[in-house]
Amino acid sequence: MSIKSQQAKMKQLATLLEGNLSYIYGEKECGPNGAKVEFHRHGKAFLRGMAKDLAFTDFIVRSNTAGIATSGEVSLYGLWDNEGLMITLSQFDLHNDVMLYRTITQIKGGQHGFNQWLPLNALSGGDYTQLLATFSHYQGRCRHAA
Repeated sequence: MSIKSQQAKMKQLATLLEGNLSYIYGEKECGPNGAKVEFHRHGKAFLRGMAKDLAFTDFIVRSNTAGIATSGEVSLYGLWDNEGLMITLSQFDLHNDVMLYRTITQIKGGQHGFNQWLPLNALSGGDYTQLLATFSHYQGRCRHAA
């Protein structure tokens, strides 16, 4: 994917995640252009692009919109060979943590490593190459990180 394109998506996601995605007011918010819908649409596109840039040999992007009291989550499960990463975007807590990641050994089930978090400024800073570097250093090291 284009670095410029992915950086633009990062900033869009950061703007959306700064707001309250669990708040639903009126038909516009529930409609096709609501902030929660936009978050899930942009999140899936961003994570699909990231999967390609990280050169995963196999990956799945999933979206769970959940209920009205939460932002839901968008997740990427990607493997290089027999190891990889799970990366999830969501409004997790009040401490500005918006990206959860951990090592995995299978797309469905399997062993996984410890949860690690990235704050909102990891997205709002717009440095996509730095974000890729954060994740790509796990390639070939997942067994040791778990």
